[in-house]
Amino acid sequence: MGEQFVTLNNENLEREHICCAIADKKHQEGVSIKKAWLHEQMNDGHVFRKLDARGKVFIEYAPLEKAWVPMEGNNFFYIYCLWVAGSYKGKGDAKNLLESCIEDAKSQGKSGVCVLSSKKKKPFLSEKKFFVKHGFEVVDTVGDYELLAYSWDGNKPCFKDNAKCMEIENKELTIFYGKQCPYIPNCIKEIQAYCDKENIPLSLIPVDTLEKAQSMPCVFNNWAVFYNGKYLTNHLLNENLLKKLLNK
Repeated sequence: MGEQFVTLNNENLEREHICCAIADKKHQEGVSIKKAWLHEQMNDGHVFRKLDARGKVFIEYAPLEKAWVPMEGNNFFYIYCLWVAGSYKGKGDAKNLLESCIEDAKSQGKSGVCVLSSKKKKPFLSEKKFFVKHGFEVVDTVGDYELLAYSWDGNKPCFKDNAKCMEIENKELTIFYGKQCPYIPNCIKEIQAYCDKENIPLSLIPVDTLEKAQSMPCVFNNWAVFYNGKYLTNHLLNENLLKKLLNK
C-alpha cells in the first residue's frame, strides 16, 4: 500500500477519523463507541485501513476466529466492510484495499479471505459482483445471504448452524445490534422513541461479546431485525424505514 493509505492503531486511533460518520453530529456518540470497540479488537488482529483523506474509503477485517459473526473456518480473514463512496468511486481504491487485505492474509499464512454478501444487492452489505470479479466464490448460503470466499489452499469457511435458524421465539419487534457501526446508536434512539410513541412492543438486544455474536440465531454482521419471530432484514433502520417495514 502506498503512503495515501493509513492503517489505524492504538497510537493514531483517537486523532484519525473512521470514515463512516465524519461530520454528522448526531452520530458522534456512535463514533466514540466504535473507537472504543476498535481499541479492544486491535489486540486480536482487527484491521481498519483507510484512504488518507476526508472521505468514506476504507476496509475493515479481522481473523475469522475473532470476528463478531456467526461463521467458522480454518484460518481466514473476515471482511466486515469495504466501502468507497462519493467522488472516490472508480479510482481503484476498492481494488487496492482488497488487495492489501489479501496480501496481509497471505503474509500471515492464512487460507483465504471471506465476506458476507447477498444474491441481490442489499444496503450495508458488500456487493457480490465486485468480489466475484476478484476471485471470490459462493461457499455457503442462508436464504438470500451468501458467504463469499477467496481461498488459495482449498479450505472453505461456512455459516455456523445457529446462523441458519433465522427464527426466534419472541414475537415482538426484536433488534440485535453490535458496536461495529457508528450509525447504530442513533438508529436505536429513533426506533425506541417511535415504538414508545406508538405503543409498539420492542426488544433491543445488544450483542456485546464475541460469544454472543458467534451464537446469533441468524446471519449477522452488526444488525438483525426480527418480527413475529421471523428474520426481516440486516438494513439499519430509522423511524421512517421502520414505518415502511411494519406497514409491509
